[in-house]
Amino acid sequence: MSLRKVIASIKRNKTFLITSHMNLEGDALGSEIAFSRLVKKLGKIAYIVNDDCVPHNYKFLPDVDKIIKFKKGLKKIKFDCFVALDCADLNRCGNVRMLATKKTPILNIDHHTSNVRFGNINWIEPQVSSTVQMVYELYKEMGVKLDREIALTLYVGMLTDTGSFRYSNTSSYTHKIVSELMKYEFNIADIYKNIYENISFRDMKLLMGILPQVKLDGQGKIAWFQIKRKFLKGKKVLFDLTEYVLSFARAIKGIEVAVLFKESLDMKNEIRVNLRSRGAVDVNRIAGFFGGGGHRTASGATVRGSLAQVRSKVLAKIKDSL
Repeated sequence: MSLRKVIASIKRNKTFLITSHMNLEGDALGSEIAFSRLVKKLGKIAYIVNDDCVPHNYKFLPDVDKIIKFKKGLKKIKFDCFVALDCADLNRCGNVRMLATKKTPILNIDHHTSNVRFGNINWIEPQVSSTVQMVYELYKEMGVKLDREIALTLYVGMLTDTGSFRYSNTSSYTHKIVSELMKYEFNIADIYKNIYENISFRDMKLLMGILPQVKLDGQGKIAWFQIKRKFLKGKKVLFDLTEYVLSFARAIKGIEVAVLFKESLDMKNEIRVNLRSRGAVDVNRIAGFFGGGGHRTASGATVRGSLAQVRSKVLAKIKDSL
């Protein structure tokens, strides 16, 4: 069993380099922090290194001030084990992937259906709500006690990856775990405000500029937006607007798939495509066709080509799936 192999590797190694995917969110950060605290409780050493900075709406989490932002020279960090959490592909770790070497084992702990099993040890559980749920299982199996701050990070990961417990990956077991975590009496109202009600006025105005541009396709079953490079160029966006844009699109009556096309600020002819489904369409398969992946109802891909070319190809693929 992969869980047993993960536990054996944790016991065998002393120093861990922990990372997750680019564009950090609650499950990525929650699983990193909780895993880091797990190994530290066992008397071991842990470094969390990410390609991106911590988003401002997650800075209330414990230990975020200890997270290292990748930069040249970090290759000097010595570690026995490379741990990738909530990451379906090593490339999704960004530049941090360069720290992984053939000399050190890679633990791949993830719940994405699209995981390519890049680790020496792969513990993949697509049916669970979140990667933090898997880290919770590690605590239980290893007999390591939770505390209030660990419970908080686990709760945040489950909250965000289940869409506030609205998505189909929310099970009775998810709620059972949450009921245990809530015994630690953290303030769930404050958590929600920090994550979801913390948009600056400037970012809200940007969002208001995007929403009126919504287009329908596929006989009213597809809602899509596009964000051109010039719209964001020179603007410092503190908040990831993607989820807000897609939530509005998916809320439209009759919509089966919501899509956001966003031109890269750094790379010409590179388009980030984010897809959300109400369940009838498997957007993981669509994203996989374009080299991406994720979950059945939430996936993404980075596609080369002009905005018009990529949009045409992706929308055609979605229509074939309707």
